[in-house]
Amino acid sequence: QVQLVESGGGSVQAGGSLKLSCEASVRNGNGVINDMGWYRQAPGNQRELVAQITRDGTTKYADSVTGRFTISRDNAKNTMFLQMNSLKSEDTSIYYCNARLWRPGVSSRDYWGQGTQVTVSS
Repeated sequence: QVQLVESGGGSVQAGGSLKLSCEASVRNGNGVINDMGWYRQAPGNQRELVAQITRDGTTKYADSVTGRFTISRDNAKNTMFLQMNSLKSEDTSIYYCNARLWRPGVSSRDYWGQGTQVTVSS
């Protein structure tokens, strides 16, 4: 129902910046993308929430990224962004895009992107 395509990952030195993008495509326009979010998972660790944004723009951040990362979205284009500044080596991880699809009369369902690698060298 929903295809998520992430871009913007890469390698950067500590203190640098990267901007991730996630474009959501809803098949046949059947549904509305509500909450969207970025998660990350490092080897040996559980997947964790980095930042989340509702359709009306309300945001939530993990304590570890507050003040450094900014999540935003363009509802008209079903696209979400994550501006990452002052990157630290501990931000190194695979970052996943998440989107929740709402359709009338059906339970909302979460979809995941394929992940994009972010590597921060000290």
